[in-house]
Amino acid sequence: MRTCYTGCMEIRELIREYLSYLRIERGASPLTVKGYEHDLALYEQHLADAGVTELAEVDRAAVLGFEAAIMAQGFAPATCKRRMAAVKALHKFAVREDFTQANPTAAIPLPKMPQRLPDVLTISQVCTMLDLADDASPAGLRDRAILEVLYGCGLRASEAAGLDMPDLFLDDGFLRVFGKGAKERIAPIGGAAVRALARYLEEGRAPLSMKARELRPQDASAVFLNARGGRLSRQSIHKLVARAGAGIGVEGLHPHTLRHSFATHMLEGGADLRAIQEMLGHADISTTQIYTHIDRTHLQEEYLSAHPRAKR
Repeated sequence: MRTCYTGCMEIRELIREYLSYLRIERGASPLTVKGYEHDLALYEQHLADAGVTELAEVDRAAVLGFEAAIMAQGFAPATCKRRMAAVKALHKFAVREDFTQANPTAAIPLPKMPQRLPDVLTISQVCTMLDLADDASPAGLRDRAILEVLYGCGLRASEAAGLDMPDLFLDDGFLRVFGKGAKERIAPIGGAAVRALARYLEEGRAPLSMKARELRPQDASAVFLNARGGRLSRQSIHKLVARAGAGIGVEGLHPHTLRHSFATHMLEGGADLRAIQEMLGHADISTTQIYTHIDRTHLQEEYLSAHPRAKR
């Protein structure tokens, strides 16, 4: 273990050490590391503007000054919370690695966020969107399969993009999914999602793969391929979901909305919250509990519309 209890370390060096820890020891995704790098660069710049460059010079006032600065700039509450969480994680890491004994963020709570329920589609909207999907071409078959898998399995866009052929166990009814931090989980799949994925694999993937020229080894077994035969990107999945949403009059539809819709419709259908937690890959049940609030809202709407003494 390192023994540098004096804090004799530059903030820039500490951030570099922490990002390396995220990449190598935690196995964080490149996107996650990039987010932390951006947020901590802002923190470093704020401290430097205040004349603070050494870890030993950072105190509670300096951290609160950064929090006040980002809140004054009008960032969304979620952005402020994320940036402060990155700062707290950085200083917690510094203590754990014996770079210092002092954690100036220990008594600073994360900014509170107004409770906001995630957007969800109705079952009717989802069915209409999927029925309108054009599956007359290899790319259309692929897009239909992606939409079915996102909604049918509750996958993140990055998880769908990262699927490889050995991850598919369609005869057994499940996918092997690698989520945040490369954590592996099993996602059940059935019905329309299996049929759409199987049809894409039989009729659509081969024509797309024939267009491949020089592929990276890690892309050769990708399930979802782009027009050049390489792995379809997360950004491309975002675009195709947005196009599908526009087709039913929902502008800016996000893949995560399909994930939220999956969880909400599962809960409304009687699924156990713990089971939904496992299917979504949530580490903490409290993350999944947000869907109970959506379910209560749904129940209240049903009550108000159906009960003879509750109608306004």
